[in-house]
Amino acid sequence: FRRAHTLTVLFILTCALGYVTLLEETPQDTAYNTKRGIVASILVFLCFGVTQAKDGPFSRPHPAYWRFWLCVSVVYELFLIFILFQTVQDGRQFMKYIDPHLGVPLPERDYGGNCLIYDAGNGTDPFHNIWDKLDGFVPAHFFGWYLKTLMIRDWWMCMIISVMFEFLEYSLEHQLPNFSECWWDHWIMDVILCNGLGIYCGMKTLSWLSLKTYKWQGLWNIPTYKGKMKRIVFQFTPYSWVKFEWKPASSLRRWLAVCGIIFVFLLAELNTFYLKFVLWMPPEHYLVLLRLVFFVNVGGVAMREIYDFMDDPKFHKKLGQQAWLVAAITATEFLIVVKYDPYTLTLSLPFYITQCWILGIILVLTWTAWRFFIRDITLRYKEIRRQKQEHRHEKDKCLSNGDGHSALLDEPNGSKPRERKL
Repeated sequence: FRRAHTLTVLFILTCALGYVTLLEETPQDTAYNTKRGIVASILVFLCFGVTQAKDGPFSRPHPAYWRFWLCVSVVYELFLIFILFQTVQDGRQFMKYIDPHLGVPLPERDYGGNCLIYDAGNGTDPFHNIWDKLDGFVPAHFFGWYLKTLMIRDWWMCMIISVMFEFLEYSLEHQLPNFSECWWDHWIMDVILCNGLGIYCGMKTLSWLSLKTYKWQGLWNIPTYKGKMKRIVFQFTPYSWVKFEWKPASSLRRWLAVCGIIFVFLLAELNTFYLKFVLWMPPEHYLVLLRLVFFVNVGGVAMREIYDFMDDPKFHKKLGQQAWLVAAITATEFLIVVKYDPYTLTLSLPFYITQCWILGIILVLTWTAWRFFIRDITLRYKEIRRQKQEHRHEKDKCLSNGDGHSALLDEPNGSKPRERKL
């Protein structure tokens, strides 16, 4: 039935597209016809994928919604592969086919400079530095971290990623000018206010979702209109709830998986800024916003698939398809950045930054070796020694009668006593 339904939808869509092309006279503009043909091909592929792709872990608001984003992931990955195989100049000029205003080098905004919170020299507005930093990216930071918290579902992981990204901005401000920010912009506005408040609201939402009763009833079985409206709204909440317990220190496998998740998150965050830089896209362009919306939808599915694979490998024997696509997209975006501007990426880090990163890596590796190798060997040695001591104590207790003399037992034939061998 599902295949028949798919063929029917594809047949109707193909007939509709053909009918439209027959009614109008085909323009002689090659670029316009090419774009229109590509868009129509993508629509047909999305229609096929929405009805035929494999279902993911989420079923609300509808499985077709998540199948749609899976197919969008495939289209986006193919687009990235196409851009990767172009020359730098052709790739940047190709963006003009999407938006004629693109393909032009844009100056990067520097958020550093005067870092005085209260500028006494400015009599008109001493707090002008703060107001200059309060732009549209402040609510974007908040909502972004609110949604990331709903994806990760762990307070510690979110805070680590938030703080680590600020360290990355410190480390890479010599490559991208907009990474240069004031200290209070890094730690007060970003980490504490925007990111911290978003993580807090996200954790409160997760607490509500974990305490909510998931008992569903059919819409037409609800007698009141208020109940029907409430049921429609709850359609956009999860069908059931799974609490993420990452437990990174429980085993080496989970520790490496959590480190890999944090690495991919940070790389995807950096790709956002570097792609804008190498493809000449302004930060407020709608393509940047669409990419963030895309990652919000596919990232939640990918995180659930990763957690299921880690938590229950016997039932989930393979990593989910959306997780693989997100990893491939992140890697392809990084390859585009490397190809389009290798000079910027190869700018050497300042010496003190290099020292800090080497020290951090050494500390992480040292803790890993101690926690999963040295500590286990030490605990195993202590356990073996404890078992030997208990065995020796039980042996001495059996050999002694309580006053320090050996226990003598009469032989059954009444002859001279002998010591029992234990």
